[in-house]
Amino acid sequence: MENLALIESFSEFKDDKFIDRVTLMAILEDVFRNALKKKFGSDDNFDIIINPDKGDLEIWRNRVVVEDGEVEDPNEEISLTEARKIEPDFEVGEDVSEEVKLIDLGRRAILALRQNLISKIHEHDNTTIYKQFKDLEGEIYTAEVHHIRHKAIILLDDEGNEIILPKEKQIPSDFFRKGDNVRGIIESVELKGNKPTIIMSRTSPIFLEQLFFQEIPEVFDGLITIKKAVRIPGEKAKVAVDSYDDRIDPVGACVGMKGSRIHGIVRELGNENIDVINWTNNAQLMVTRALSPARVSSVKLNDEKKTAQVYLKPEEVSKAIGRGGHNIRLAGQLTGYEIDVFREGVEEDVELTEFSDEIESWVIEEFKKIGLDTARSVLEQDVSDLVKRTDLEEETVQEVVRILREEFED
Repeated sequence: MENLALIESFSEFKDDKFIDRVTLMAILEDVFRNALKKKFGSDDNFDIIINPDKGDLEIWRNRVVVEDGEVEDPNEEISLTEARKIEPDFEVGEDVSEEVKLIDLGRRAILALRQNLISKIHEHDNTTIYKQFKDLEGEIYTAEVHHIRHKAIILLDDEGNEIILPKEKQIPSDFFRKGDNVRGIIESVELKGNKPTIIMSRTSPIFLEQLFFQEIPEVFDGLITIKKAVRIPGEKAKVAVDSYDDRIDPVGACVGMKGSRIHGIVRELGNENIDVINWTNNAQLMVTRALSPARVSSVKLNDEKKTAQVYLKPEEVSKAIGRGGHNIRLAGQLTGYEIDVFREGVEEDVELTEFSDEIESWVIEEFKKIGLDTARSVLEQDVSDLVKRTDLEEETVQEVVRILREEFED
């Protein structure tokens, strides 16, 4: 049979592409029926017999015998003379089945047919991969570094599927070489054209949550619930946990003896500093806990505006704000409140915005980013420390300090 190597790879497709027999046969029949429609105008009167395991294919055209000269549709009717060339006993009105050789379709049609077959197989393969990874969104996945580009790392899993880890989805301290195994969550899966684009993330808070599920048995078993997780990738994170079993200490279970349980998570995240906090529905208490390790003296909430005024002893303020303002920023994200810090026992203080005539607004915003929004809060810091924690030049910081000191000296 002249299959011209078209179907020699049937079983190869089945083995390499992991396509089940029924699906492969459906794809093959669809491809051949499309070719028959183009050649003969219709495929309704054709039977296609496929054995994908052996690579066998038979196409039979069924036509009705009519008197010579009365053929109206050559695809569905055959003259008596032509029919008797096939079998001399045929009579008018009988059905004739005639095998169609692939060579009869023409060389161009065969080449197009082969291309269409490959395209359909790939399309099915891509749809399967898309569905597979769509179900894995939000789950931890491991793949190997295949290629390192400037804006992304290209990973391959054990089945050869390509996964993209963009630069902005990497932890700042991440450093990978070709062949390294990388863990992250499948953040998104999209079909662009017919090809699925799979994006991995190591910066998502969901990655942190999933690591807790993997590393902490009580979280995996559902005895401890992660209520919320927030993070500044590679720097600091806060995780609020709760347990419905009063016998379990959720924070202690997550951290472990001398941090033994959480150590693996910290290492995976590039030594990210993780605070584990007991969740509570008491907003005031939750704000207090979220600002740990600082000891809060008192909290005044405005539930309507979702703001919190937190009062601390002067020596606790820097702990509440944290390096680079990370602690107060994460506490705000964890609780949903905009947190303002006030020093206990300091009667006179002035908002930085009051100096907008002398200090540019963008400079004031730089101080606010690290939790310093009053004159005294700035004056209590070292100039060198302020330069490190902001994007300001030393001369700019010194000028701000001079302006603020003049205000208080007056």
